[in-house]
Amino acid sequence: MGSEGPPSVTFHVTGFKKFHGVSDNPTETIVRNLEEYFKKKGTPKGVNLGSCTILETAGQGALVPLYQTLQSAVSKDAHQSDSSKVILLHFGVNSGATRFAIEHQAVNEATFRCPDEMGWKPQKVPIIPSDGGILKARKTVLPVDEITKSLSKMGYDVVTSDDAGRFVCNYVYYHSLRFAEQNGIKSLFVHVPLFLTINEDTQMQFAASLLEVLASLC
Repeated sequence: MGSEGPPSVTFHVTGFKKFHGVSDNPTETIVRNLEEYFKKKGTPKGVNLGSCTILETAGQGALVPLYQTLQSAVSKDAHQSDSSKVILLHFGVNSGATRFAIEHQAVNEATFRCPDEMGWKPQKVPIIPSDGGILKARKTVLPVDEITKSLSKMGYDVVTSDDAGRFVCNYVYYHSLRFAEQNGIKSLFVHVPLFLTINEDTQMQFAASLLEVLASLC
């Protein structure tokens, strides 16, 4: 009776392709190899990998595939009565970072310092105009401080962040947080450094540990 343990959490994980200044995006590698990594090393306790998707590094022009990914998270798990056991997990790269960052929130502002991969370069534009102005923020319901603490104890150099930038990462996270709230699921965005700063093997271990920590908290 007590040996079954808690039900698993289904993760829908995304990373990004290349973009201006980053020809080799570590998040593409992490997300593409996650399934294979779990086959080799074993899937972390309580983790069910629902899907792994590589997104175009673009805002407005890539909304359709983004929403197809978000929608698949709820339609695939429609038979599950417990929607609290579904997490949208997004990885993005911060090329200037030296450690991992768990993002607490996204803001309703698109101000791109350079054009995205589809040539869009908005300045102080609300991501979702019906949400109000560019100062509106949406926060994850996941316990960011607790997640960061657990990962730090495991030996990772990780911090909590309140600023996901204003580029595509923030754009995707804002849409995802809004979608998660509307559909009774959860969303989280995590920034990783380049592989030159923290090597691929450590980043793969970090991704697996992150999923394990999130599953244990849900």
